[in-house]
Amino acid sequence: MVGFLAALAVVGFAGAMVAPTGVALADPVRDEGSETAYSLALEDTQNLTVTAEGATIAPAQRGAFSVYVTPKPTPTPTPKPAGKQESTGGGPLFYTGGGAPAEWMAAAGIAESDWGYVDYIVSKESGWNPNATNKSSGACGLVQALPCSKVPGNGYDPVDNLRWANGYATGRYGSWAGAHSFWTKNHWW
Repeated sequence: MVGFLAALAVVGFAGAMVAPTGVALADPVRDEGSETAYSLALEDTQNLTVTAEGATIAPAQRGAFSVYVTPKPTPTPTPKPAGKQESTGGGPLFYTGGGAPAEWMAAAGIAESDWGYVDYIVSKESGWNPNATNKSSGACGLVQALPCSKVPGNGYDPVDNLRWANGYATGRYGSWAGAHSFWTKNHWW
């Protein structure tokens, strides 16, 4: 870019020096007493003559330049979420990501004071296996949502499953403590 601007400046300066000569050649001969814009400008111009004793002055060699335009990169495809992987055959999206129960509960918005109740129920329902599926009923995920389609998002995603369970526990039992109390008496919830 700097080279381009420098070349543009050189061309501008050369044009300013050559333009009066070009205009003079293009003007028809006028009366001796008439003044033109060119004749006034010509009076202010300077001539530069270079002489050197015994030296041959070679004309300036001008180099060529090339411009390389960097092409726009091809956009990279958007990757699928790291924690989910689609199974073959159009089946469910089993969870393949990492994480720990405390991270999942926090991300699901479950109050830390309820984590003990959640741990008890989830340990009994799925053993904290996000991909747990009841073969006879079709219940899925950490809290064994039945049917699995009740869970907004993906029933096998631990955060989605716990987020749904948080609403279920507080809506049906009033709190996680109430859900825990019901589970200990009935061994289901």
